[in-house]
Parts: sequence; structure tokens; C-alpha cells
Amino acid sequence: MLAVYLSPLYILVNVYIFWRLIQWLSACHGLFGKRPVRVAAGLVYLFFATSLLVGFFLPAGSLQRFFKSAGNYWLGVLLYAVLVLACAELVRLVVWLRRRHGRRGETPEEESPEDRSLVRRRRAIAGGAAALLVTALSLWGVVNARIIHTTKYQVTVDKSAGELGDLRVVLTADLHLGYNIGCRQMEDMVEKINGEDPDLVVIAGDIFDNEYEALEDPDRLAEILGGISARYGVYACYGNHDIQEKILAGFTFGSKDGKKESDPRMDAFLERAGITLLQDEGVLVDDSFYLFGRADAGKPGRGITVRKTPEEITADMDQTKPVLVMDHEPEELQELADAGVDVDLGGHTHDGQMFPGNIVMKFLWENPCGYLKKDQMHSIVTSGAGLFGPNMRVGTKAEICVVDIHFAGE
Repeated sequence: MLAVYLSPLYILVNVYIFWRLIQWLSACHGLFGKRPVRVAAGLVYLFFATSLLVGFFLPAGSLQRFFKSAGNYWLGVLLYAVLVLACAELVRLVVWLRRRHGRRGETPEEESPEDRSLVRRRRAIAGGAAALLVTALSLWGVVNARIIHTTKYQVTVDKSAGELGDLRVVLTADLHLGYNIGCRQMEDMVEKINGEDPDLVVIAGDIFDNEYEALEDPDRLAEILGGISARYGVYACYGNHDIQEKILAGFTFGSKDGKKESDPRMDAFLERAGITLLQDEGVLVDDSFYLFGRADAGKPGRGITVRKTPEEITADMDQTKPVLVMDHEPEELQELADAGVDVDLGGHTHDGQMFPGNIVMKFLWENPCGYLKKDQMHSIVTSGAGLFGPNMRVGTKAEICVVDIHFAGE
């Protein structure tokens, strides 16, 4: 319902940007200032501004994928168009106030043709600079989103893991397989993971982007992810997007009863890929350490009404052994630390994905991205390997995290 209420704002913002676009083109000389160019620009703008809505109502297929993909690119462009134009309007306001203050008490002079020409040139230059900045940010965002980095951490757990002295864990999350992320990105990610020679690979939620039908090629994707090589295997937990529901511009539309669950095809996909799904359950690996996969905090999924508390997670564990937890949303850090968890591995935040989102995240999460020591517990949150919504990353990076754990107990 929130999407319905916000739709008038979306329309008004797009009308305003379109109005400014036409003003800029009208102020330009030569080809850009011609009427056919303005008409063509208007049609292109209309296509992108409505692409998400058109894709939402189209039946599943290549045409829907085309429109939804175009709409995801547009969301990123729209964000920076709004930010750049907001800054431009602020500058215009300051200049206008200074001029008004300077002319107080004076009789306004009639604007000369030279003045009008100067204003037009300034508008053309300012509009060109704004368009160039939005284009540069958007293009960089598209390119940067496809570069998967490797971030390394080293932590020490003061417990014994039997004969295991060290454990190399590769953490990834937020793949969001769907319209933005497909086979090519997963091939790159798997190659980087295998290059680290991991003992254990964990995927901390949001493997899917809600709609199973959005997968580019499910069989090929499962084959690619099945190529991950790790001594103790690959484990995953579900996140808030690992459920079947339709999405429009980041807003979800699902069942009216409020209980949203993963598509059974998602579970089968992970099984084909050789990924062990932990749904609010844990395993003792090689009689050396525990690994627990929490259900998502907001959307716990099939068969789970209320997820286990941190105390319930560790209640039946031998806490002299190391305890690792996958938790999609990095919350309840203090409670997990108090319950005896040694390493908490999460995602969800994307580190904000696009500036200024990375700044906002710092006010929303205790550990929005990176490393945080909470008493004896190590919290590591990845910015994720994939994308949600805008098909861009600006000011953040896609990554996998290599966590080398040293067990120091006797």
C-alpha cells in the first residue's frame, strides 16, 4: 500500500525533472535546441520513467525482463538526477536571495536582450554540467557494481576446535539473483571464492530477489554455484528477499494473510547447487565447531512462526567449542555475544549500496558494514556481492569476505 501512496510523489518528481530537461534543451543552441530533439528526449524519458510499472504488469518473459531491467537502471539515474537538481535549486535560491538583498530599495531595471541571452547561456551550461554529472555517476555506478572485491579479516577465538587450529571462511551475501544479477556475475564470484581455497563458505541470506521467475537461467546458475569448492561445504540461511512476492521499485506485493514464504523452487535450487540451507538450525561441523543459520528477523519463512532467541540457539551446544552464526540482518549483537556466539556473519545492509545511502546506514545499524568486536564476539557484515533495486553501486563495493579464524584455546 505504501507504494500506492508514494506514487503521486514519483510522478511529480519525474514531471519536475522532465520540465528541467526541456528547459535546458530549449536554452541550448544548435542541434540540442531543436524541437524534434526535445520531442525525442521526451519520448525516451517517458519510456524509462514508466518502464518499472510496465514491467510489473507484463507476464513473465523476455519482454518483462527487458522493461524491469531498464527500470532498475532508471532508479539509479533518478536518484542522482534528484540530488543534483536539488543542489542546483539550492544554489539558485542562494543567488536569488543575495540579488534581492543587494537590490533592496532600488527600482528594478528592465531586463535587456543581452541579459536574457546571458541567462540562457548560463542555463545551458548549468544544465549541461548537471546532465554530465548525473551521467558520469550513473555510468560509474553500473561499472563499479560489476567489480567484485575481496575483503580480508583475521580474528582470534579463544576456544579450542579440536585438532583444527585455523579455519578459512568465505562470507558472501545478498546475491539477489534475478533481473540485475545473473550467470556472468556468479561465475566471477565463484572464481574468486575458489581462488581463496576456503574451508567453509557461508551465504548469509538474500540469495534470491523475491521472484523465482526472474532467474536468468536457473539450471545454469545452480551449476555455477555448485562449482564452489570448500573443505566443509557451502551453507546458507535465508534473508528477507528469499520469499516469493512481486516487487515494484523496492516495494513488495504479496499474500494478504501476511505470511510470506520461499518458493519451493528456491529450496530445490539450493539443493541442486549443493548448498545446505539452515533454517533456524545448527550443525556441528567435523566435531570441531558449530554453525547456526538464523531465520530472518522480519520474514522467518516456511514452518517458522517465531525464530529462536540467541539463548535458544546456544542452549544445547557445547560452548567450549567455537560457535559461528549466519544472521542475514546484523542485529541483536549484544544478545548473541551474551549467549556465547563467537563469530556472527551477516549482510543485508549493502553498505547503503549508493551514496548517500552508505552514510545513512551508519545511523541505522550498530555494524552497518565491516568488522565490530562486541565483547568476545566478532561481528562481520558484508556489503554483498549483488544488488537490489538500482543496478548500480556508488560509494560502496561488491565483495566477498575472507575471514581467517585462529582458534587459540587449548
